[in-house]
Amino acid sequence: MYRTRTCGELRIEHVGQTVTLVGWVQGVHNLGALTFVDLRDRYGITQLAFNEESSDELRAKAGKLGREYVVQAVGTVAERYSKNKKIDTGDIELIVNELNIISESVTPPFTIEDQTDGGDELRMKYRYLDLRRPTVRKNLELRHRMTILIRNFLDARQFIEVETPILIGSTPEGARDFVVPSRMNPGQFYALPQSPQTLKQLLMVSGFDRYFQIAKCFRDEDLRADRQPEFTQIDCEMSFVDQEDVIELFEDMARHLFKEVRGVELPAKLRQMTWHEAMSKYGSDKPDLRFGMEFQELKEVFPAGKFQVFDDAAYIGGIVCEGCAAYTRKQLDQLTDFVKSQQIGAKGLVYIKYNEDGTLKSSVDKFYTSDEIKHVAETAGAKPGDLVLILSGEKPNKTRVQLCALRLEMGRRLGLMDKNRFECLWIVDFPLFEWSDEEQRLMSTHHPFTMPNPDDIPLLTTEPAKVRAKAYDFVCNGIEVGGGSLRIHDGKLQAKMFEVLGFTPEKAMQQFGFLINAFKYGAPPHAGLAFGLDRFVSIMAGLDSIRDVIAFPKNNSGRDVMLDAPGALDPKQLEELQLQLDLKE
Repeated sequence: MYRTRTCGELRIEHVGQTVTLVGWVQGVHNLGALTFVDLRDRYGITQLAFNEESSDELRAKAGKLGREYVVQAVGTVAERYSKNKKIDTGDIELIVNELNIISESVTPPFTIEDQTDGGDELRMKYRYLDLRRPTVRKNLELRHRMTILIRNFLDARQFIEVETPILIGSTPEGARDFVVPSRMNPGQFYALPQSPQTLKQLLMVSGFDRYFQIAKCFRDEDLRADRQPEFTQIDCEMSFVDQEDVIELFEDMARHLFKEVRGVELPAKLRQMTWHEAMSKYGSDKPDLRFGMEFQELKEVFPAGKFQVFDDAAYIGGIVCEGCAAYTRKQLDQLTDFVKSQQIGAKGLVYIKYNEDGTLKSSVDKFYTSDEIKHVAETAGAKPGDLVLILSGEKPNKTRVQLCALRLEMGRRLGLMDKNRFECLWIVDFPLFEWSDEEQRLMSTHHPFTMPNPDDIPLLTTEPAKVRAKAYDFVCNGIEVGGGSLRIHDGKLQAKMFEVLGFTPEKAMQQFGFLINAFKYGAPPHAGLAFGLDRFVSIMAGLDSIRDVIAFPKNNSGRDVMLDAPGALDPKQLEELQLQLDLKE
């Protein structure tokens, strides 16, 4: 055997035992007559000791060890003279009597420690080394544990795990597809699935009334901290259920995960908030409820005819920042620059400082009386010591989104985003459609198979933009962790949905004929939900980015710098695929 114990399991009760360890050299400490080596494996670190009683040959071999050498050490467990309370094995050491160098290593490009000196790109290039760091390893162990908990939870509730194809047809109605050329069908392409949406609906038609899959999904989108070109979903579908059935079951799953993984008890019933309320109060369909600062609509509070900017605005909204009246001009200028940045796009920022002594100072003092300013501040809910920040604009929803960015920025600056606190809720009653400036037509907010609210079905013909969806998102700490909807299972209603989206019957049949035909054979009422596994794990790990919970992630340009992918194809491969490149400059 290569080893009899791991580097993380030896304790004081093992003193006197002879054991064999294997692992990577974390560090070598040569103290003259004494040499100590920190040996690391996946399970922990054990100190190897070479002393005066060790042979000259053994001590010489130990002295030649470098970082990340792979070695085997045989010896006797002894109590450490100088104990290390920072590691689990800190009470013992291994007095080595045999040392075998299994594999040598060149000096690594960065230190394999929690606080490494390697930048993001360097660590991504040498990801196999980065994965040796305990912090990254623990994230993947957490991911593994959550996956096991999820599978066991769903299995206990009669869900069956079914794998769906990776090579499917393109669905242009969603995000951009990754496409794969077919050698056997020249000029034709597969698409990688953005989700198993239509396939899991077909499973419901097939009678598999409870399906799940830990599914790989692909979207050719611009990247950010919580988005990768390939990601993993906890994908689920159920038959003979309504919206509350789905919410109740997956709320229980979330409650189970938070308790098992973080020891956190979620409320017995999570809050449900309509999309309209979320946008009105927070300017976001994924509001962060760890702190307040609800929006206060102030259009009717400011007297008309005094300040042209406010007179012209369709929406004026503010947030109250408690205890921030002492903000300096420099700090207020920084906030103004923030909202005027290209990313946010506001034209300016108005503030009201409600000082502790009851006096008020505002950037619009010259337009309004002190009593009018005080009335606005108190209507917004401000008290002495508070700061009111106000944005206005001609498009209410756009201005609310800008105010949301300001709210989140203040939450960050004031330290209100505690990663050990979890505020979860459901967002419901989404609009069924949203207008696309690019397409100049209504698009599905989620996908074309989402059930409209039965009360709103008559509006499909007259005012489709007002139709609400039977859809629901699970949100935690301002992050959309998962979402789903009831599905259309009636062929006539599905045809009406395609009509509103601008599909001719021929186009609908061309793209979704397999589903339309399946519905002719008795489709049950069904609904589903998908959690983003990467996002869920990152929340549990207290991380801002999903990259460190994925074994081999892409960088912000969508590249795998370790594999140097994507890359050019060999001309022979292009010839086999009957493809010719005509790259635009």
